[in-house]
Amino acid sequence: MDSKFIAFQLRSFYFLLLWLRAAYGDMSYSFPEEMKRGSVIGNVAKDLGLGTGALSNRRARIDTDGTDKRYCDINLNNGELVVADRIDREELCGEKASCILKHELVLENPLELHRISLHIQDINDNSPQFKEDMINIEIQESADRGARFVIEEAHDADVGQNSVQQYSLKKNENFMLAADGNTIELVLDKELDREKQQEINLLLTALDGGSPQSSGTVVIHVTVLDANDNAPVFSQAVYKASLPENSPVDTVVVTVSATDADEGINGDVTYEFGHVTEDVKKIFSIDSKVGEIRIIGSVDYETTTSFEIRVKAKDGLGLSSYAKAVISITDVNDNAPVVNLKSLTNPIPEDTPPGTEVGIINVQDRDSERNRQVRCSIQQNVPFKLVPSIKNYYSLVTTGQLDRELVSDYNITITATDEGSPPLSSSKTVQLSVADINDNPPVFEEQSYSAYVTENNKPGSTLCSVTARDPDWRQNGTVIYSLLAGEVNGAPVSSYLSVNGDTGVIHAARSFDYEQFRSFKVHVMARDNGSPPLSSNVTVSVFISDVNDNSPQILYPAPEGNSFMTELVPKAAHGGSLVSKVIAVDADSGQNAWLSYQIVKSTDPGLFTIGLHSGEIRTQRDISESDSMKQNLIVSVKDNGQPSLSATCSMYLLISDNLAEVPELKDISYDEKNSKLTSYLIIALVSVSTFFLTFIIIILGVRFCRRRKPRLLFDGAVAIPSAYLPPNYADVDGTGTLRSAYNYDAYLTTGSRTSDFKFVTSYNDNTLPADQTLRKSPSDFADVFGELEECAEV
Repeated sequence: MDSKFIAFQLRSFYFLLLWLRAAYGDMSYSFPEEMKRGSVIGNVAKDLGLGTGALSNRRARIDTDGTDKRYCDINLNNGELVVADRIDREELCGEKASCILKHELVLENPLELHRISLHIQDINDNSPQFKEDMINIEIQESADRGARFVIEEAHDADVGQNSVQQYSLKKNENFMLAADGNTIELVLDKELDREKQQEINLLLTALDGGSPQSSGTVVIHVTVLDANDNAPVFSQAVYKASLPENSPVDTVVVTVSATDADEGINGDVTYEFGHVTEDVKKIFSIDSKVGEIRIIGSVDYETTTSFEIRVKAKDGLGLSSYAKAVISITDVNDNAPVVNLKSLTNPIPEDTPPGTEVGIINVQDRDSERNRQVRCSIQQNVPFKLVPSIKNYYSLVTTGQLDRELVSDYNITITATDEGSPPLSSSKTVQLSVADINDNPPVFEEQSYSAYVTENNKPGSTLCSVTARDPDWRQNGTVIYSLLAGEVNGAPVSSYLSVNGDTGVIHAARSFDYEQFRSFKVHVMARDNGSPPLSSNVTVSVFISDVNDNSPQILYPAPEGNSFMTELVPKAAHGGSLVSKVIAVDADSGQNAWLSYQIVKSTDPGLFTIGLHSGEIRTQRDISESDSMKQNLIVSVKDNGQPSLSATCSMYLLISDNLAEVPELKDISYDEKNSKLTSYLIIALVSVSTFFLTFIIIILGVRFCRRRKPRLLFDGAVAIPSAYLPPNYADVDGTGTLRSAYNYDAYLTTGSRTSDFKFVTSYNDNTLPADQTLRKSPSDFADVFGELEECAEV
């Protein structure tokens, strides 16, 4: 129990410190009622020691205490407190001697609360008024000198010195005036004589103490009658009653009672209200016969907490007396709390740290005591909480990190519940938006992109599209694409590709050639428009696919100008013997570089065949004597592209064991009109005739060597020097036709237009060993013959 008490003291001390920190005391201003709107009451900024700019920066404002009507306002430019609405002291405070309006000055950042008490001074703006224009009194002529008759006093809405201060009675023969406070009596100064004067009119004047002085008058009409000796007498001078607010209509509040000692009509008592306000007449009524005061209107504790009603009892002949009925209104819990949003920072940046005040809430309950004690709360699924501040103020504070990309708007429901029985509650929903900051860089949908394009594309064609998402808002989420600087094959990347800054579509800036390069990589940057901007990069790999745009290139035989190649085929060649080989390459790749060989035209179609993929020319059968010595083959080399491309070459074969068997040595090309070539052949024939005997010896030596070793012209492919290869040629994945298994020392043709024969030596043992070259000059034949004789001697 002690620990709980100590904890309670600590909490009380903490809230006391909080109150002392935020509330710096009251400010009081006194001014007269009925001042014009805009009139200056005082200077709040000066009284608080604040600069005029501080009021605007701290969102200074005037809040009322328990009412929606505000009678003053603050000028944020100069700090002056000015009248905002008509102030009528009598309407606001009635007959209360002191009239004080309470307002609150609220300052934010930090939150401060200053109470402002406005003391409304009364001015003499109301004249004394009697309840009726004429007061009727009936007096018996037998009334004694000095008899007193009570007159209802005048009422002045002003208070203090401005209220009714004195009465005066116009001079007459029979009556004089006696006034003691609120009791006014006519005193009979001279006995009445009904036979002389049956009616008397007296003028009564009420004067207030204001400056200038105001007055009110009433005519007292006196009717002289026969004897009515006793006035009604109330059983109590003051009647007290307690009435719960919102009591139903026709409820009896209190019953007043008066008796009259006279008999007959002189003893009949009737009741009525004395001087009361119009508001009282709208709420209560009195039964003139039995004196019951009943409810005829709505009774609201929050409007009026008590009523003082003057009740008059009058007998049948006009004598009267007065009593007071005091009705106290008790509060019931009929007002739910009202939640007022006094300040709100909206929208709030999403990087607002936890613990930041974003709003100020004020809760009012018009009930009293326990019924006005209020508890405030908000729902649990929002990163906000309510922190009690000053009196009935709460601060709306962030409790966690905000993320606009997750939740962009919050609907915060604030619920206020009072402590009444049964408790009443009300709710208010505050809409709070989260402002975006540039805290998210653009993120590409894929980690990398691949673009595939066929070579020989048109410049400007679309390759692919990159897409980056930025969850931020508006310009913070607007993505702009660009290419990062770089080089491809020594050239700027911008000369190869371009990217649409808005859509991310990548276009080709030029036509690509697969034979130059097959792929390259570029980097695309996605940047937002935030401040500062955020960006991210992605790699785009561009793969160029091959199209069949290169025809096969024949490396062997390779004519230069009108030169051609001639091969010697031994007559003893068997079926399947390798005669020669066509070598070709294709700069394309894949199936576009797969080459196939075909003999499209030959002298003897059944004598030779060519390997479909190797290009090797072989005999299909044994050479016979009936076969023509001159064989002409036209070979087509075709790739596997779609559509396929091809090239052709001519191969000239001589079936002979020696040159002597050749009937004539002439150019077997299709150009028969070459006179220079013909002259060379004639010279060669003359040389052969001159050295016929030497030639016979050479033939015999050659035959002898052939017997020792079978002679085949070729048994493998021919190695082609680099001079025949195209500059961009590369043998890809074994798809070409060059094989390292075939190696030769020399070329099969000199490429000249003289139809010279050149023999080569192969590393293959089955290849014909012919490394001599037959020249057409006699000296050349002599050199050859000498070499053959040396070979024969071995």
